[in-house]
Amino acid sequence: MIIMASADIRLKYNDVVEKCKETGQPIYLTKNGQGELVVMDIASFEKKEQELRAQQFVLEAFASRLSGEKDYKLKESKLLVNKMIDGE
Repeated sequence: MIIMASADIRLKYNDVVEKCKETGQPIYLTKNGQGELVVMDIASFEKKEQELRAQQFVLEAFASRLSGEKDYKLKESKLLVNKMIDGE
């Protein structure tokens, strides 16, 4: 976990951006010792969003299966999850 003071976003913006891109990790910004914001580079954010969409799809498919709705074969499921990850 990367933690920085919120003043760093103003004083060391380029360093914060570089660290985000280097690590691919979010940076937690604090103010007076308390968490205030989280920043991350766009590529990492978009990847995380794709992962969350894929997880949501899997959860919804599992819930549908439990409720008796359409069941997907493994091959169909893989194709659908890969489409979600790729943002299609």
